[in-house]
Amino acid sequence: MYPYRQLLDFTQEVFLHMGCPADDARLAAEVLLSADLRGVDSHGVARLSGYVRLWEAGRINAKPNIRIVHETPSTATVDGDAGLGLVVAPRAMEIAKQKAEQAGTGWVSVKNSNHFGIAGYHAMMALESDMIGIAMTNASPLVAPTFSTDRMLGTNPIAVAVPADRQPPFVADLATAAAANGKLEILQRKEKRAPLGWIQTKDGQDSTNPDELKDGGALLPLGSDRDHGSHKGYALASVVDILSAVLSGANYGPWVPPFVAFLPVADNLPGEGIGHFLGALRVDAFRPADEFKQHMDNWIETFRSANVVPGQGAVLIPGDPERVTEEIRMIQGIPLLTPVERDLETLAQRFGIQL
Repeated sequence: MYPYRQLLDFTQEVFLHMGCPADDARLAAEVLLSADLRGVDSHGVARLSGYVRLWEAGRINAKPNIRIVHETPSTATVDGDAGLGLVVAPRAMEIAKQKAEQAGTGWVSVKNSNHFGIAGYHAMMALESDMIGIAMTNASPLVAPTFSTDRMLGTNPIAVAVPADRQPPFVADLATAAAANGKLEILQRKEKRAPLGWIQTKDGQDSTNPDELKDGGALLPLGSDRDHGSHKGYALASVVDILSAVLSGANYGPWVPPFVAFLPVADNLPGEGIGHFLGALRVDAFRPADEFKQHMDNWIETFRSANVVPGQGAVLIPGDPERVTEEIRMIQGIPLLTPVERDLETLAQRFGIQL
């Protein structure tokens, strides 16, 4: 187990050695570690070495000039200047919140960014202002559309955070693929097989091999196959791709730059970098915030009291498992798999810092 503060300080040091300004390094570390705290181990410090490799390859600008390139009173398009998505997305969400303060809702589409960590972090930024937060991003093309063998879409997550009163907030954070690629990476580290319905071979056959992507296979959309609703996952991923990238001027579909530095960026790109889409909705633009939050409590309590299938524990509210995990890990520390520890030790040696 590693104490949260220890990993946070180490991660910040790595970003500082990449050349990030102090404020950006701290923010990036906090966003990245939020994934580990919430139990989304695939998107936390396990990815730190990946950001370093992208920076070494010249694909991440450690000192970006993040700026608005187009706006209206309630919308904006932001150019991330190839910065860390861990920094670009929170800055964009702050703009969305400022727009919402003035106009009731704020919407920001982002181009020329990079991987932004967990979507939930950015959506949850709205909660402290009695706003509903929405965050989504496109990602490396690893997912095949329904009926295809081609990798055309990312795992393209969607997150929605809704404030409540006495109850914890509602926080839905989900990939639009059957499973995020990071879950395959965890299975690879643990030397375990993948469940059926997550991936397919390069010929479109079902597979349980977590290394299938290296042989030309593809992740499957949410639903896994047409009979179980993969067309819905495909549609949701497409919506994320369009709002994040076609709308902003980022790369979309099969042209999204891969997260891994050893894969080449496609030729004849239609846009710039990776795209995000963030929204903030001021609750009192629709009804009094206190009234709304009381009814959110009622909604949450009603669902918690739903009859349970025997042997299944209890009905959970989106965000419950992550919140409980965060409470535990803040006290007990964050567990790291041995391959992740080795990665961090390599970074420590690379930059001459202490893990």
